[in-house]
Amino acid sequence: MNILLIEDEPKVAAFIKKGLEEQLNNVSLAYDGNVGCKMALENDYDLIILDVVLPHINGMEVCKLVRQLKKEVPILMLSALDTVNDKVQGLENGADDYLTKPFHFEELLARIKALNRRKDLVLPGTIYKVADLEMDCYKKTVTRKGKIILLSAKEFTLLEVLMANKNRVLSRIYIAETVWGISFNRGTNLIDVYINYLRSKVDKGYPKQLIHTVIGMGYIIKDQ
Repeated sequence: MNILLIEDEPKVAAFIKKGLEEQLNNVSLAYDGNVGCKMALENDYDLIILDVVLPHINGMEVCKLVRQLKKEVPILMLSALDTVNDKVQGLENGADDYLTKPFHFEELLARIKALNRRKDLVLPGTIYKVADLEMDCYKKTVTRKGKIILLSAKEFTLLEVLMANKNRVLSRIYIAETVWGISFNRGTNLIDVYINYLRSKVDKGYPKQLIHTVIGMGYIIKDQ
């Protein structure tokens, strides 16, 4: 893989770069937000690993700028900021995943593999439909009754997983592993937060609700 690493701590950057190159990846390195953003926009990468606290432009702003012009490249955000709100902010700004520091290198590799699996699952022309809700995975668009619904990258991924498994109850464990590439933590309400985000955009204002909670089991999207 061709990876861009934007990390201002030299020791952390060297550790990640060395580990990824041992896995036969090609790693380009930037130590501040300005340079990293420029490299991300001017070159093609298979993955961007992005620290949040950076000189000049912070990682949140870099992520937002990159995502505006490059919607397909996976972005994995790194940060010592570990509250749910911090994670939500990162994902809302366009990150596909959020890994808190300190972390084990094996977990970083697992997150990267999960991002690659999700990317490889989407085939050109894949369209999902549930009632009057439609998702075009190639164009990255979602509409309901022909009206465009704007979603963040993580909201899109969560809805994609639900729609790909229409009429099937998905456990919180399955959602956590498939959408975030992480083991389910019973202490976090991140899944509930994002389900509520989706409901407010997909179901609010429509007489027919598509996203349902199955108490004690998980969530389901269904058209009946």
